This record gives sequence, C-alpha cells and structure tokens, in this order.
Amino acid sequence: MTRHFDDVQLGSIELLCLAAETGSFTAAANLAGVTPAAVSRSVARLEERLGVRLFVRTTRQMRLTDSGRLYYQQCRQALTQLVDAEREVTGQQSQPSGLLRISVPTPYAHYRLLPKLPAFRRLFPDVQIDVHISNRNIDFADDGFDLAIRGKAPTDSGLIARTLEEAELVVVATPEYLREAGTPTSLEALAKHDCIQYQLPSSGRNLPWAFQRDGQWVELETSGNCACLDDYLGAVTLVKHGAGLMQTYRFTVQQALERGELCEVLSAFGGARRPFILLYPHARHVPQRVRAFIDFITRQ
Repeated sequence: MTRHFDDVQLGSIELLCLAAETGSFTAAANLAGVTPAAVSRSVARLEERLGVRLFVRTTRQMRLTDSGRLYYQQCRQALTQLVDAEREVTGQQSQPSGLLRISVPTPYAHYRLLPKLPAFRRLFPDVQIDVHISNRNIDFADDGFDLAIRGKAPTDSGLIARTLEEAELVVVATPEYLREAGTPTSLEALAKHDCIQYQLPSSGRNLPWAFQRDGQWVELETSGNCACLDDYLGAVTLVKHGAGLMQTYRFTVQQALERGELCEVLSAFGGARRPFILLYPHARHVPQRVRAFIDFITRQ
C-alpha cells in the first residue's frame, strides 16, 4: 500500500480541524500547544497540496471556503474514526463517547426525537449530539452525518434502512373554519376547500394527500391559498389558526384534537400512513456511539 500522508500532513489536518471548529488560529494553537504561526503554516501546506483556498481571513473574521468546509467535514469524520478505532482496540472506550451527528425532519424531531434525547444523554453522558433539523435530503459523505431519519426508503444500496414508525395521517381544521366553510364528507369535496399545502424541499411540489378508500391507497392533489416550503410545522401552525384544512401526522395535532381546538374530518377515508425510517451507511466498523443510538431509538 502506498503512503499518502506523512506525520506532518496528518498533524496539519488536525490543526486545520481545530482552526475550523474554534474559528481562530490563535485558539487552535492554544488547544494544540503550538504557536499560531505553526497553525498558519500547517493550513498553508494543505492549501498548497490541494491547490485550493481553505480559509477566507479578514481583520474581523475567519471562515471556511466552500472547498474548505467540504474538506473539513471529511477530515473530521476520518479523524473521529481513527480515534474510535484506537479506543476500541485498546479497550479505552468502555462507554460510547464522541460526537454524534443526526439529520431529522421537522415533525419527527419536535414530536419524537428531541423529547427522547435527554434520556439517551443520561445513559451515555460522554456522547455529544448535533441534531440537524431539516426536511431536505442530505448526503452522508459530503455532509458528515452519522445517521438520518427520513420519510421514505433510500434508493442508495449503500444505506441501511430501519423503519421506526408508520405514522397515521389525519385531516383537521378548526371548528371555526368548519362552521364557515362546511365539513367535507367526501374526497371530491376537498376541491371546494382551502387545503394548506406543504411543499417538498427536494422538488418544490406540493405533498399529495393520502387516503384509504375501499381498501385501496389513494393520493390526491389538493389546492389552497397557503403553502409552506421546508417548514412542516409552519403548516401545522396555519391550520391551528383557521387557515383551512390540513393533512398532517396525528401525533402533531393529537393534543389539539383532545382539547377540541381542532376537529378531524374525513375519518371514513382515514388509515393512511407514512413511514419514518432510520438511515445509516453500511460500514464494517460502526462506532459505539452510533450503535448505542441505533439500539436506543429502535427500542423506543
């Protein structure tokens, strides 16, 4: 096997990661026990080797370039794996530790994952957690995530998929809206109503509404005067304030239904569900912190 890095290059990568994380050559130098000039030389060596600029520096701030951000994310992931490998081989990592990065869509984050994280932290206090709350698809390699939760199975065969939940869908509105606009009793009646839209960030198209009719899955395109792009809970807020009808996950409106703030309609066509799926890359070596989280979340 040909060597690609020498000790100086590996040390330079570590110093670059420290500089990116602290936002300062001086702070990185203090943490590493070297001089700021040594950090600057290390970054310069990497920039010369790669042929790209990694940092933009002004008198007021320092930030990564786009190329620098990509390089940092990949390097940080690689360094973390090296540390994990050493700990496991030497038996030092009796408890999971390190940084765990998770990407989660908005409704699942707020109503499912975030309430459970304190319990996970009590079990594994040495694990740090970064939660990326977004409905946009991520790239594990480019974005540096350990895990993601998404609403559909991946086409990428390099990912493992485990279904966490089949979440029930319901159509709801405020009592005030229904008094003014009437209560729909058929799917066709939706054409006469303001149907709040959630636009898929990946395509910009409205998410179709899903129903069960005569034992068959039915998807309908609906329309309305209000739409939310990439903010699912924004659409939930709209329905709670009388903007129209919305199809949403039951767990996002269960308390409002119980308090009578919202009413469920078209229950005769209910029963449709959409999944939430845990995704992570196939890997021969799965860090303990990742394995601990997988075991924790799949037992809930």
